[in-house]
Amino acid sequence: MKQPLWINGRQIGTQRYRPLYNPYTSEKIADVAEAGKEDVLLAIDAAAEAAKKMAAMEAYKRADILQKVANLIKQDREECARTIARESAKPLKAARAEVDRTIVTYSFAAQEARRIHGETIPLDAAPGGEGRVAYTVKEPLGVIAAITPFNFPMNLVAHKVGPAIAAGNSVVLKPASQTPLSAYKIAAYFQEAGLPEGALNVVTGGGKSVGDVLIQDQRVKKVTFTGSPEVGKYLRENAGLKRVTLELGSNSALIVDEDTNLEKVMARIVSGAFSNQGQVCISIQRIFVHESIADEFTRLFIEEAKKLKVGDPLDEETDVSAMISANDVKRAREWIGEAVGNGAQLAFGGETNEQVLHPTVLLNAKAKDKISCEEAFAPVVHINTFSDFDEAIDMVNESQFGLQAGVYTKDVSKAFKAAKSLHVGGVMINEIPTFRLDHMPYGGVKMSGMGREGIKYAIEEMTELKLVAFKLD
Repeated sequence: MKQPLWINGRQIGTQRYRPLYNPYTSEKIADVAEAGKEDVLLAIDAAAEAAKKMAAMEAYKRADILQKVANLIKQDREECARTIARESAKPLKAARAEVDRTIVTYSFAAQEARRIHGETIPLDAAPGGEGRVAYTVKEPLGVIAAITPFNFPMNLVAHKVGPAIAAGNSVVLKPASQTPLSAYKIAAYFQEAGLPEGALNVVTGGGKSVGDVLIQDQRVKKVTFTGSPEVGKYLRENAGLKRVTLELGSNSALIVDEDTNLEKVMARIVSGAFSNQGQVCISIQRIFVHESIADEFTRLFIEEAKKLKVGDPLDEETDVSAMISANDVKRAREWIGEAVGNGAQLAFGGETNEQVLHPTVLLNAKAKDKISCEEAFAPVVHINTFSDFDEAIDMVNESQFGLQAGVYTKDVSKAFKAAKSLHVGGVMINEIPTFRLDHMPYGGVKMSGMGREGIKYAIEEMTELKLVAFKLD
């Protein structure tokens, strides 16, 4: 199949197409259009024109469109899940869960579209404010550029497109090169739901070639990006006065205190480490366990990891499948080898089969090993020990990243200490750091990015606050 671009409510062919392959089977799925500069400019033209219609559209109409999209996805749930599984090798049961979350995300966006409002300002609270009335309104920014990753090709698109449309903006969306089909499917749902032509445009192509056009064009008022710190930093440095939201990943950590009921939580922890092959921004990568329970924790963790089925993502029973690219497998293996060479113990896994890396457990990796201090984005975790709770907090904070962290403890004092002292965007108490609901504020500190997603919070960053003041006499 040939997949053209989607610009101004219609399919647009290009001179160049790139083959798209299934990461697990290596079979060709489609030929996907590669946008050139003129194609991206055409998409911005369409979005700039549509932005006027979107700004004038009543809130209830935007809400109705978003809810219709949620309903259409629900009707096509299985087809959507299989599209995700084919293009990203996400196991089918995880793909279904993503589709369900996408439905919820657009439903939240529909609800929030009806709740965008300002406030009255009591000007007479200050001398000189007598006889005056003031209020604020929130207005859409205009054209939003959204750049999304491969690991949640529907739901992370929803976290950018949903609030943008809810707030009355238009969008130029650049999905990840490996997972464009999910995004094009979403564009078709929006057209069917009645979104004005040009309000959502989808362009595929090289990240830098498309991204540079988007950040240089003055008609684009905001860039929202999920991806690597290197690209995020480049976008931020070159975006000028555009608003920028960056979600740049992490090496998320979990603290397991000595009073934790290990059998109760172990399945949850293993799922947080290896779901979607560890290719989750808040996947558990570093685990710090109290030394008194470390041996038991490691034994139970490996026992649980052995239960995971590795194989075809379209198999109903598969838990772990292929990573997104052969280069990612190669990189992960090199990082594992580096850690072992520096004294870490390979306690489980490490085997590869083409693009599949089996769940892998390392013990006592050093803080400066890449598998510890960089974002692995692979089914690899390392388990280290601590003797003092403050020491564990310090080890978590010894990171350039700070997206989310998890803490298991029954001691409420330690829980509050962790909540205050962990330098991350979200602290999950008695839960894994991989926990996320789609209306939560979500984002990080340090190299994990800037700004927040979660529909309500994203809308705040996609609107402009305007003050209106009346002198009454």
